[in-house]
Amino acid sequence: MSEEPKMNKAELDAFYAKRKKKNWAFLVILTSLIVLFFAITILKMS
Repeated sequence: MSEEPKMNKAELDAFYAKRKKKNWAFLVILTSLIVLFFAITILKMS
């Protein structure tokens, strides 16, 4: 059986901070795409 290595508190905090930054970047990209598609749809309707 493989044991996963345990992280200390500093490593765990760094991991969560890095993941939080990635989540925010993904949110910004996704929101930008939604706004872009919405704007294109509105422009095509008029």
